[in-house]
Amino acid sequence: MKNLKIGLHVSQATAQKTVDAIVAAEKAGVECAWLTVGGLAPDPFAIFGAAAQHTDKILFGTSIVPTFPRHPLAMAQGAIAVDSLAPGRLRLGVGPSHKPAIEGTWGIPFERPLEHLREYLTILRGVLETGAIDHSGKRFTARGQSGTGKTGVTLMASALRTNGFRVCGELADGAISWVCPLPYLRDVAVPALKEGAAKAGRPVPPLIAHVPVVVSEDLHAVREGARRQIGFYPRVPFYSQMFQDAGFPEAAQGELSDRMIDALVVHGTAAQVKARLRGLPDFGANELLAMAILPPGDSEATARTTAVLGELATE
Repeated sequence: MKNLKIGLHVSQATAQKTVDAIVAAEKAGVECAWLTVGGLAPDPFAIFGAAAQHTDKILFGTSIVPTFPRHPLAMAQGAIAVDSLAPGRLRLGVGPSHKPAIEGTWGIPFERPLEHLREYLTILRGVLETGAIDHSGKRFTARGQSGTGKTGVTLMASALRTNGFRVCGELADGAISWVCPLPYLRDVAVPALKEGAAKAGRPVPPLIAHVPVVVSEDLHAVREGARRQIGFYPRVPFYSQMFQDAGFPEAAQGELSDRMIDALVVHGTAAQVKARLRGLPDFGANELLAMAILPPGDSEATARTTAVLGELATE
């Protein structure tokens, strides 16, 4: 679709299988392969470096690399390496993640995440756009030169609620949502992005909409697959509040209800899925980050869904 870039969240058990899936996604016509980077998931820069040797044009996106465990200069090192192997193809998505993950996994205090993210983006932008940084702030000290000059890396950040989208509008090249209902993106994310961009006197950056997708007409299996993959989000405080703000009070009980699943997951026949995804720009989305839902007992669902996304990308 000319007015909507099509990306796919690639999730495999090993680094080699992930590289193979990225290669398959490019062959299918998908425009961007996205990796999540939680816990002890394989390093995305290593995977993209390997995938760059076997692909020609597919973009590489991270959604997201958590910022608290990595100094921004360490983050820049990985991004610069990928950009040298696949010039202009890396879309570096970073974000603070959430308190349970950062404190529970890493043992790092999760303090003032938006202040932290502001400095982090400022440092990354300096390094990636000029090749040098001399920063001394409340959260970080960063001084050095990369020797590479300006890179082709697109710098993006995660956002969930109003202030996060404002920060993206002000400092990032794009805002990445996650399991946000589409009306919430239209009514909350887009205005906040515009506010942030206006404050900084810059164009409004694109909104990347994470959307669970599956080509399947088995509603029961779709709902079961969704509960297995995204059922825990209402139990995470920030996500629970977002869902409540979006009109789903049952999220306060940690429940991913049928009503929530039906609002979040795009499913149905190939034609129905395409029709719904074509409507994403009406909600302010410039790009799709599709997560393939896996209905129990349907081993072909991911292949069907990937094929449909590739067809959509070439329209």
